[in-house]
Amino acid sequence: MTQWNFYFSGILYGKIREDEQSLTLQKRSIETGKWAPWRPFSEEDDQAFALLCNRSLLTFFGRKKEYEQQIADSPETFTTTEGERFARRGEDSYIERGIKFPKDFFYDEDGIYSVVMCARDVTSVLVKKGMERRTVLRDWKEVYPGMTEEDGEYQPGPVYGVKAAGTFMVPTRDGEQLATDVYLPTGTKETRFPTVLVRTPYGKGKDKEQYYRFLQRGYAVVVQDTRGREDSTGEWRPEYYEIEDGDDTLNWIAAQPFSDGQVSMTGGSYLGYVQWAAAASGNPHLKAMLSNVCAGSAFIDIPRRGGCFNSGMLAWAFMMTEKRLRADLVAQDNWDEILDIRPLNQIPKQVLGHEVPFLEKWLEHTDMDDFWERGNWSKRYKGGQVPALIMSGWFDDNGMGTTEALDLVKSWEKGTWKAVLGPWKHSGNAQYDLHALRLGDNALRYDMDILCMKWLEHFLKGVENGIEKTAAVEYYTIGENQWKTAESWPVETSERKMFYLDGGDMSLGQESSARGTGESCGHGVLSDTLPKTSGAEDYVYDPDHPSVHIIDMSENELEVPEDYTDEEKRADMLSFSTPVLTEPLTVTGDMQAELYVSCDCPDTDFVVRVTDVDENGHSVKLADGVIGAKYRNGFEHPEYMEPGEIYKITIRTTKLSNTFLPGHRMRVTITSSAKNFIFPNSNTKDGFNSKTRQKAHITIYRGGEHASGIWMPIEKA
Repeated sequence: MTQWNFYFSGILYGKIREDEQSLTLQKRSIETGKWAPWRPFSEEDDQAFALLCNRSLLTFFGRKKEYEQQIADSPETFTTTEGERFARRGEDSYIERGIKFPKDFFYDEDGIYSVVMCARDVTSVLVKKGMERRTVLRDWKEVYPGMTEEDGEYQPGPVYGVKAAGTFMVPTRDGEQLATDVYLPTGTKETRFPTVLVRTPYGKGKDKEQYYRFLQRGYAVVVQDTRGREDSTGEWRPEYYEIEDGDDTLNWIAAQPFSDGQVSMTGGSYLGYVQWAAAASGNPHLKAMLSNVCAGSAFIDIPRRGGCFNSGMLAWAFMMTEKRLRADLVAQDNWDEILDIRPLNQIPKQVLGHEVPFLEKWLEHTDMDDFWERGNWSKRYKGGQVPALIMSGWFDDNGMGTTEALDLVKSWEKGTWKAVLGPWKHSGNAQYDLHALRLGDNALRYDMDILCMKWLEHFLKGVENGIEKTAAVEYYTIGENQWKTAESWPVETSERKMFYLDGGDMSLGQESSARGTGESCGHGVLSDTLPKTSGAEDYVYDPDHPSVHIIDMSENELEVPEDYTDEEKRADMLSFSTPVLTEPLTVTGDMQAELYVSCDCPDTDFVVRVTDVDENGHSVKLADGVIGAKYRNGFEHPEYMEPGEIYKITIRTTKLSNTFLPGHRMRVTITSSAKNFIFPNSNTKDGFNSKTRQKAHITIYRGGEHASGIWMPIEKA
């Protein structure tokens, strides 16, 4: 009989005994922290563990014999009878490829001894009893130097019980009531605790098991439905009330008998947005943030990025159209037809059968005004330097929110902020392969929860663990497939360099024809020297036939790295590529395109993408930026274009760190549409919400006094 131990975020949750015939389980009681009697491992138990680790332990044990038979032959890769794909990493591990929430196996001559399972900011470990020190669990001693031995199990730090103290209605300054669940640790002599606050529009009971880890480490936990959601009163209007409601909630917590007056917030996406909103209020009780893939202000991030209107966010919006979460509405089998409905406020009526008040409000306010400014945490920020651990990825569809956070904190004192930027989607640290991009076998981090807990222990409990002295930025460079460190953002080893748009050359044209593109799209050169001659490239954008932003709308991920090779064949897409690189070229940071344009219509959009073109001509998107031309000088007041006039358009892109390898090209593409990402501009003054549409004839100028190009942050060797 073999005993396996299951750890979630460094806490021993269950002991599993395996023999030839059965699995039995001894599980830790969340309420008391005590161990229950041994019993058969059930499907219900498996589902409970899956809430923590996003994988089925029963499935692992059912397939373990096959895994070990495959591993015994030490292949470079293997595929199971169920279609799971694994690749060898080093001498002691295999990692699962091509799947979200992979299993990483560690093995020795006796077979698999541990399974490591990453998610956004937590790591679970299933390990043979006694082998804990050979896994990432040993690093928890950096957080909790003390260790307890429970029947030989490895348990760094305390593990307290959990008590649900009740649901409370927190009053807001304008008379609404925010439904708030309070949980307290038990088994400790303390009566007042630092508190971890979670404010969510997705339901305060959803994923609550993920937050027990804070209670078990001696923190109170408060989980609240945001205004208008689930059991809270008021109107649900995304991002509108969160600065004030966050401030009121922090004050309420500090006044409670369980509170020691110190609060951290945690969570991702909208749960990240509300952290910065609360910090913007200047509330003195907010002492730390664990900011994960945080959303930003409306015209920089979603739903009005660049002044356009994000069609890609409709999957999220559908999910949020009722008072309680409707995750089933994300998947629609007719997204193409849905995105063509006009006017836009008819989409909910035709698809869902009812109006959506917050969408109506969004459509009423076409320009940046007081309505949108109400939720602009970066502009309204009046807080101090709230210690922030900032986590995001290059392909996070709220990545511009993290960009706003990095812009805000870059002048703060060392040790008050830290950023971990990985090669991840919005779902975070959970995947080795992203659509057209195969990442290195070190792309996932096993220590995200360790960093988070060290952050809390230092800033809420005063523990001197050195987290504030570590590198300000830890980031992953694609291509090199390396994690690096820096002391600033942008990183101190980068310098901005302009790459200019220049005319085509014969070698590039021949390559393009060989790939079947012919002369249907403009191919030019991307050069780091100012062009010797001036020129221009033209294209026609037809809003009835927009180009496609390649995503699966039902995946609810908007920034995935897809192969745009075929899309770049379109006549309305211009491409500018460097010559084939002979030396590696590393770009780390966000980029800024400066385009000189003219258009025969009063308005249109501009979409810029940066792609990596490999030796076979496959062009994979790494970063992008968008803007409505009428907002070129600010989002507050539209300035329409006149035919024949030349205008300067500036577009900031998402950020990345990528090494363009020898044999590759760096490419910049320009077009005026991106169906699935933004609603097509009608090229009229009514923009994205018009039934009347017209074609736009667009010119991009290059060289001379109108030298269009893109500023690249080039990382020095």
